[in-house]
Amino acid sequence: MSDKKILITGGAGYIGSHTVKLLAEKGYNLLVLDNLVYGHREAITNPEVELVVGDLGDKELTGRLFEYHEFDAVIHFAAYAYVGESVTDPEKYYQNNVAAPLNLLEVMRKNNCNNFIFSSTCATYGNPQYVPLDENHPQNPINPYGASKLMLERILKDFAHAYGLKYALLRYFNASGAALDGSIGEDHNPETHLIPLLLDAVNGDRPNITVFGTDYDTPDGTCIRDYIHVLDLATAHEAAYKHLAQGGDSIICNLGTGVGVSVKDMIKVVEEVTGKQVPVVYGTRRAGDPPYLYANPAHAKEVLGWEAQYKNVKDIVSHAWKWKTGERAGKF
Repeated sequence: MSDKKILITGGAGYIGSHTVKLLAEKGYNLLVLDNLVYGHREAITNPEVELVVGDLGDKELTGRLFEYHEFDAVIHFAAYAYVGESVTDPEKYYQNNVAAPLNLLEVMRKNNCNNFIFSSTCATYGNPQYVPLDENHPQNPINPYGASKLMLERILKDFAHAYGLKYALLRYFNASGAALDGSIGEDHNPETHLIPLLLDAVNGDRPNITVFGTDYDTPDGTCIRDYIHVLDLATAHEAAYKHLAQGGDSIICNLGTGVGVSVKDMIKVVEEVTGKQVPVVYGTRRAGDPPYLYANPAHAKEVLGWEAQYKNVKDIVSHAWKWKTGERAGKF
């Protein structure tokens, strides 16, 4: 393990905070930079981890951080991630998801920090031409969110070619679940992810859940997705950091379980875990929702020795329900 620090941008957000928790417990030296627009100060549960509240677009701030701290890597989570909002306000997404990281990359270059682990997404692929999706699938995003992530991927590849940057592009599928101890979990506002929406509905925090489309060409007519536990994502980031820190080549990896779960099957799992019936409204299809979307994660196992440990969605839902129902140190 390196004695140098890792800068974690967006480390107070959902996936970032779980990665910070894991790395801090393992003794890594971390500094978190988060503007707290969507992150939560209380999600940084380890008192040894310093949180700097600020924006990536503030080049003076990032310059000072690199002046005062010797970082050997950046793990970059900071991004806006609402697909619908990216369609109605693309400027916000290109500014935050592309322009701001460019500032960070400039400061990294000036300070000889050459390892960049990037929180990317399967949304860069667009509508799948085949499943399971591997890393060689054509990338044709269908919304500005996916396009912004693909643009930064391209920037990182160009920087690697020109300046010697080493990168790990980690393309997530459906992040889900919560910390095993219930201390942190998924707390978005607004919430758009299926599992927390289902748990909100059974808990009475929303009147019902709408299932968008029941006539897809799938076994039960509803969309099938790959739900990857947030703790598995956290361990993948540690593996990617170790790979680069030990001199490994740049890598691109899908992070998923390889197991597809339908919306109707997920509803059944939530009802089994909670012992409550999910109030469901059946609606029409949403534009841009492919019937199948799940990963081929074999490459991550090959190059990182990583694979998902929580492939049973019942475990994922159980951990999320523990967080939801307050069996934790304190909700934020």
